[in-house]
Amino acid sequence: MSRNYWLFKSEPDAFSLDDLRVMGHEHWDGVRNYQACNMLRDDIHEGDGVLFYHSRIKEPAVVGIAQVARSGYPDFTAWNPESKYFDPRASAEKPVWYMVDVAFVAQLPTPVTLNQIKGHPALTDMMVARKGSRLSVQPVRPEEWRAVLALGGIGVDPLG
Repeated sequence: MSRNYWLFKSEPDAFSLDDLRVMGHEHWDGVRNYQACNMLRDDIHEGDGVLFYHSRIKEPAVVGIAQVARSGYPDFTAWNPESKYFDPRASAEKPVWYMVDVAFVAQLPTPVTLNQIKGHPALTDMMVARKGSRLSVQPVRPEEWRAVLALGGIGVDPLG
């Protein structure tokens, strides 16, 4: 099976690339959009590459690289009444939401801003560059992955 690539958005005040670096790896929980959740459940697999994107900041940007460390499994935060992601419809027997685990790989030497993405000929079709695109989990084509890494100052793909 070939590697796929993704862009995961996170608000850095909730969970940042630095948080992931300190933890080493962590589950990517709390996704509550059905389209994104279906990708987590069905399409995102161990070994896939992740562009870590900081959203809802002055200058949104891809700031680092992560790798999927565990394929999709039920998001247990959904059935925990103490969790901010609690969903009373979800249970261990009937999960509604899914998550993956991600591992820190690298920080980009230079963040790749949304404006750079929108202005780069190889990246103008990226989902994150499209008006109204709000999915927190988005597919990335291999050529987009390589272009973002190059813009971010990484010449050789650290995932191989």
